[in-house]
Amino acid sequence: MSDRHPKTDPSHFSPVMRDLSVNPGAEIMRYAAVKPDIISLAQGDSDFGTPDFICDAVTKAMKQGLTHYGPPLGIPELRQELSDYYKRIYGLDIGVERMFVTGSGSKAMNFCLKALVEKDDEVIAVTPIWKNLLSSLELAQCRITDVPMDQENGDWSLDLDKLMDACTAKTKLILITSPSNPSGWIMQRDQIKALMNFARERGIWIISDEVYSRTVYEGRYAPSFLEFATDDDLLFVVNSFSKTWAMTGWRLGWLVGPRAAHDYIRDIALYDYMGPPPFIQHGGIAALRDGEGFLKTQIDLWKRNRQTLQDGFAQSNRILSTPPESSFYYFFKVDGEPDDIALARRFVDEAGVSLAPGCAFGKVGTGYLRFCYAVSEEKVATALDRILSVIKD
Repeated sequence: MSDRHPKTDPSHFSPVMRDLSVNPGAEIMRYAAVKPDIISLAQGDSDFGTPDFICDAVTKAMKQGLTHYGPPLGIPELRQELSDYYKRIYGLDIGVERMFVTGSGSKAMNFCLKALVEKDDEVIAVTPIWKNLLSSLELAQCRITDVPMDQENGDWSLDLDKLMDACTAKTKLILITSPSNPSGWIMQRDQIKALMNFARERGIWIISDEVYSRTVYEGRYAPSFLEFATDDDLLFVVNSFSKTWAMTGWRLGWLVGPRAAHDYIRDIALYDYMGPPPFIQHGGIAALRDGEGFLKTQIDLWKRNRQTLQDGFAQSNRILSTPPESSFYYFFKVDGEPDDIALARRFVDEAGVSLAPGCAFGKVGTGYLRFCYAVSEEKVATALDRILSVIKD
């Protein structure tokens, strides 16, 4: 019998998928996955398990039968809790109608793009930035203009004039992450205010990824674009439960948008996945209400690990870096090692340590590596000793 079905080849798939850029970070993780005794620090995940009070809230909700479809934008209780959270932590009065619960921060980002952009729309992206965000723009078939941050010996800064000058009459939106993944840089209030005013005057959307807004080492939170926005500004703020409360595998996030976006985001959520599971959202409620102590425990550990790395890197004349202001990543480069992918492979092969190559976060990150230190002190110390042995002077 003849084969009536032609063999599948790349031409059967959409051009946007065939042309999607490679993710160097994912490639290194796959390379390391088959190696024995690897200390994996390439992904932004914590050693902490999700705390019991969050798990217990979800178990209780499941036992109460909250395992059916829920509202596409999230259960009312969690949306109200998010509104209360912004008032309690940030001192902001943001209505429930502007709170959209999503199945992860990544999902929130994708909802923004589905609501806003069409093929060939011009988007400004400040880099370095998480590769998944750049790939989301590629999948949306945007025209991406990369605005790299300035860097000097591992210290990062944003030239706001350069960012504004990159905008044209065709610019649809600006994408910025603060605090930054991978560098830990925090955008200051005067720059946020100036950029918000600039975008407002020109009718440009801003998507602000604020997933690391609570993982700060000074103060209670990082400055937010929401502090300078009205209810109807062209602003979406993306956030997530993943990092702040060790809930990476739960895939629960949220989006704050203008009032006019409510029905559009609702319909996108409805047709995308019907909305996040109600029982998981009760874990989110518990995190917002009772999670401050757990967050402090994490930050205390991250501070100790950051200091360990700072002290260890200072032992080498070849490492250029600045301690991050936020997040749990140390973004560093090694003098004489311009190929970060090759160096990441060397660390896997010779040190048994997996780190994310900086080029995964945009061209400006080339030569850097990202070390995730949201792990035990012992694991950080061991990984540090191993990589220092590979690049010893």
